[in-house]
Amino acid sequence: MKKLILKRLLHLIPMLIGMSFVSFIIIQSSPGDYFAQMKMNPEISPETIQQMRTSFGLDKPVIVQYFYWLKNLVRFDFGVSFAYHIPVRTLIKFRLKNTLCLAIFSLFLSWLIAIPLAVLAGYKENSFTDRFLSMLAYISISLPSFFVALLFVYFISKTAVLPLGGTRSIFDINAGTFVIFADYMKHLLVPGIVLCFVNTGWIFRLMRNNFVETFNNPYILAAWARGLPARSVIFKHTLRNAMNPMFTILGMEIGTILNGAALTEIICGWPGMGSLILEAVLSHDLYLVMGSLVISSFLLIIGNLIGDILIAFFDPRIRIT
Repeated sequence: MKKLILKRLLHLIPMLIGMSFVSFIIIQSSPGDYFAQMKMNPEISPETIQQMRTSFGLDKPVIVQYFYWLKNLVRFDFGVSFAYHIPVRTLIKFRLKNTLCLAIFSLFLSWLIAIPLAVLAGYKENSFTDRFLSMLAYISISLPSFFVALLFVYFISKTAVLPLGGTRSIFDINAGTFVIFADYMKHLLVPGIVLCFVNTGWIFRLMRNNFVETFNNPYILAAWARGLPARSVIFKHTLRNAMNPMFTILGMEIGTILNGAALTEIICGWPGMGSLILEAVLSHDLYLVMGSLVISSFLLIIGNLIGDILIAFFDPRIRIT
């Protein structure tokens, strides 16, 4: 287990460096930058613009700029945002918290719904219950996240049952911690339900197929023949073994949710990493884009590492190899 974790952590560094290098070159090779937009303002002289470019190191060759940025990154200095004029780390800290809360909430909710329904459908294979739940799962899989988000936003805007946009309402600044937390969760519900809806379907399908395959194994038939109670056969012998492949998917799903969260955040007005990256790209805010990409890539790699650790923990065959 320790060797597995150490090996994956050692792979983390070159992967992040390679990703950041390619991203930096592509961004800097694109036409225009943040300061080029200032040329449209007649009140700002070309000398002032050039001085600002020099202060951020943008007058140097692209390779030199990258290694200068990488040297600062080692010290956890992501640079200063061109548009916001504050450290990128400060911006990411606030937005990252919101994205992680959204991802964890939707992940927990989708597994809480999908796993019990998958066990029910797998146990009643080819029944009406199985076909009906599978139909709902296919609908969930086929609908893109942005379309589901638009439907939810339209419904909420007409009914006003939940708040849209932002993370908190306007209320007394002396409100208690519970009131603030409850208000935050109310704002989290709409984007959280959207992500939960689009992820529950394929989790259900994978878990249902794993359960059916495990349930039809000879050792399960032997458990029935020994007279074990149904609860023991289903939950102890079948579900436990059927869950092993799902732990690998859990790590991959973190990356999937983070990717899907970007569009959902933008449409639902949730101030997370997705909307921050969009703002940074549209404004050519180089250091904000790079900082956001590095953090997002790091979370994706860590998510896959968590999946590998979980499957090694629950499957002795992986630990032996």
